[in-house]
Amino acid sequence: MDYGNVNWIVAIVSLLAGLGIGAIGYRMLGTSSTQLQELRRQLAERERELGVVREGLDEHFSQVSMMVSNIQREMRTLEHRLTEDASTLNCEPVKNRQLKAADQPALTGAESDEIPAPRDYADGSGGTLSEDFGLKSNQDKNELPQPPRY
Repeated sequence: MDYGNVNWIVAIVSLLAGLGIGAIGYRMLGTSSTQLQELRRQLAERERELGVVREGLDEHFSQVSMMVSNIQREMRTLEHRLTEDASTLNCEPVKNRQLKAADQPALTGAESDEIPAPRDYADGSGGTLSEDFGLKSNQDKNELPQPPRY
């Protein structure tokens, strides 16, 4: 074998090894680019679905607002009719009766004397805020039944 041919053989083997390593690297990086394209496709699909949901919500809220405005209009119409009917029957309008009831005090003078004022402290020494509240005395501890001894 000639030493001149060895250089050519080493060059060809190096070229083939480089091509093999390059193909393997491209294959591995190509799968990540395929995954990236798939993720981009999924993202675009989700954005489209989100847009459809937003449009549906906008339409829903506009319908609900129209329904609320219709209810308010019907309420005003009903209130107007009630006022007219009350005036034709020479009755006192509902609004005036509610205002007069709100102006009257809830308790008269006799009732307010019976209700005690609220306090934020305990009564005497036995209140719930006293230091010994809930503690049993030594006499009570002795009076507790003892289990039988065998």
